[in-house]
Amino acid sequence: MPKGIANKRYTPEFKQLVVETMRAEGLSLSETMRRFQINCLGIVKRWERIYLEEGPEGLAVERQGRKSTGQPAKLSESVEEDLIAENQRLRAENAYLKNLQTLVLEEERRRLRNRW
Repeated sequence: MPKGIANKRYTPEFKQLVVETMRAEGLSLSETMRRFQINCLGIVKRWERIYLEEGPEGLAVERQGRKSTGQPAKLSESVEEDLIAENQRLRAENAYLKNLQTLVLEEERRRLRNRW
């Protein structure tokens, strides 16, 4: 795209028309692009995905920029302390249960030896 030309904006009604026409007539992505004079294959694919996931209303939502990097939001200090305490308690409980299982198995082995 030449410099100085802004990205083309499509109305939600146009997007819905494109996707519904493509699905109703069984058009391929490239046929749909030619028919509606859209230059980017990814746009039509994205519109179809949004239409199938969210319905026609999803096409009206403005989506700009990249998605978040997945960095978790910072927890408050009290919540973080509670989670750390719970994690430590669960680790201790897990270790206790493992030791208990070992003791139970040893006791069963002793009983079996005494029978013979």
